[in-house]
Amino acid sequence: MEKTLNPVVTEHELNEIRSMIEARSGILFDESRERFFSTRVREHMHHRKLAFGAELLRSIRGSNAEYDHLLERLLTQETRFRRYPEIFEALERRILPELHMKKFWENPRTLRIWSAGCSTGEEPYSIAISLCDTLEFAEAWNLSILATDISRQALQIAERGVYGRRVLEHLSPRQMETYFQKIGDQFLVKPKVRNLVSFAPMNLAQSVYVGRFDCIFCMNVLIYFSDEKRAQLIQRFFEYLEPGGYLFLGHAESVAGLPVKFNQILHEGARLLQKPTGGAGEFVRTEAEETR
Repeated sequence: MEKTLNPVVTEHELNEIRSMIEARSGILFDESRERFFSTRVREHMHHRKLAFGAELLRSIRGSNAEYDHLLERLLTQETRFRRYPEIFEALERRILPELHMKKFWENPRTLRIWSAGCSTGEEPYSIAISLCDTLEFAEAWNLSILATDISRQALQIAERGVYGRRVLEHLSPRQMETYFQKIGDQFLVKPKVRNLVSFAPMNLAQSVYVGRFDCIFCMNVLIYFSDEKRAQLIQRFFEYLEPGGYLFLGHAESVAGLPVKFNQILHEGARLLQKPTGGAGEFVRTEAEETR
């Protein structure tokens, strides 16, 4: 009978692992995630049959693949299609109609969206479904969704585009029938949606210019960065957005206290951050105020 492995890792070794991850990826596991971090490290050691923290450190220092395996375990998080329904309601009812009017006479009509930290693909595919559902004559548009993530394993799952029913629970029966092919008890994203999304590995802590966008989704990603890295990333997002473009952040993430100033709009429970079209300061307005 195989003996159960109880890995031993000291606080000093955990700090060394934290420092290595921050230096390589910009990702910071601070005190607020202490229990999560130590638990995931021990789970990883158990999985790799490592008894001591010194063995883990030797492993991840000597092999990029082993470092990547550890990072995968630390970053794995559950996600779903249309995980935040109010955000997609705002995209469909306010933002896409606004962009349609703005770009109606352009030739070609181009719309670029970035899903920064796309995980296993549910977010960019949800965006693609919203585009297909909302834009009139969507096939006449040049639509492009860039989906990036630091996890190559997550990107492999996203590229495959096969999902279980549980992560599709926020989709309507019509959307499931229109945009997915049922294969046994799983669902494959159809080419109509798949072809709108381009997946690429990217470390957000490194500055890489990827063009201008009408919308940028970076939800529940900034929480992994230090205040300095977070401010730098928000600055880059601001620069990459077209005037009047929108930034979507997670509920716990904020642009308060940063030099870049977004207009903040409250749309039926969704907080929208819009890059000003001119030199405007930050302010908050609600739907009611806009109709006055």
